[in-house]
Formats: sequence, structure tokens, C-alpha cells
Amino acid sequence: MDTIVLLMFMFAIFGVVGYVVMIYNGLIALKNDIDKAWANIDVMLKQRHDELPKLLDVVKGYMNYERDTLLKITQARSMYQQAVTMDQKAQADQSMTTALRGFFAVAENYPDLKANNNFLQLQKRITELENQIADRREFYNDSVNTFNIRIQQMPDTFVASFMNVQPRSMFKVEEADKTDVPMTFGAAR
Repeated sequence: MDTIVLLMFMFAIFGVVGYVVMIYNGLIALKNDIDKAWANIDVMLKQRHDELPKLLDVVKGYMNYERDTLLKITQARSMYQQAVTMDQKAQADQSMTTALRGFFAVAENYPDLKANNNFLQLQKRITELENQIADRREFYNDSVNTFNIRIQQMPDTFVASFMNVQPRSMFKVEEADKTDVPMTFGAAR
């Protein structure tokens, strides 16, 4: 009889330890999914960053009166180059997205530019990158949300506190990015 009680006790201990290990491994997997999702966003941001000098070279001759618009893109690009942390890169990304929206809105006022094949190809490429970045942001936020829920639920919260993990921040849109893009057109050519 003592052997059966001992075996049941050992079985219960192994069950609890196994369950804790499953929770731990699940949290590690979620944490790594978040890092992977951010790395995928970072790759797309780099690709967009690399396309911008080409775009600026194409439009310089056309948009003489839109220095402010081009300056915003250059500043946002510089902000990305200087960004080190995930939050800094996210802020730089939001600045770039806003600057590009304004730029493409203003570019509509230049028929010669809109007819330029290089500009059209670059505009299409950057628009595709923007769409891919938006998709990756959504995946990142899904991963962060799942992780944050798991570390707050019972019994995962005990393992999470043992691991000393903290909730992650989601990728959010700044209030300024929710407003309409002001379109100012330069002086007549």
C-alpha cells in the first residue's frame, strides 16, 4: 500500500513539474515570437530606408517648391539611422509613414513626376513595403497581445513572475498620424 501511495505522489509531482515546464516553454516561445515579429518589421523598415535615396533623387528636379516635404522624409530617414531601441525605431517608422503619406499626396500635383517611370516604380515599391510593414505590425501586436494575456493568466502568472518577464508594448499609432495629411502646394511653376 505504501508503494502505491508513493507512486501516486511521484506521479503527481512529475505531473506538476511537467505542467510548469510546458508553461515555461510556452512563454519562451511567445517571447521569441515577439522578437521574431519585430525583426521582420525591422527588415522591412531597412528595405524602405534603402529605397528612399532613390526616390529622393528622382523627385529632386520636379519638386523644387516642396523642400519642406522632402526635408521631412530626410529627417525621418535620419531618425531611423540613429534609432537603436525598438521604441526609437517604432517612432522613426511612424514619422516616416507620415512623411511618405504627405509626400505622395503632394506628388499628385506634379503631372510630369507622375509620368516618370522611375518614380512610378519606386512609388509602387514603397507602397508595397508600407503594406507589408502594416501586416507585420499586426502580427507583432497579435504576438504581444497573446504574450501579455498569458503572463497575466493563472497559473502562467506564477511562472512569468519567476521568469521576471514584463508585459510588452504594442505597436501603436500616434494621435498625429490619425489626422488628415495637410496638403500644401508650392508656388506656381
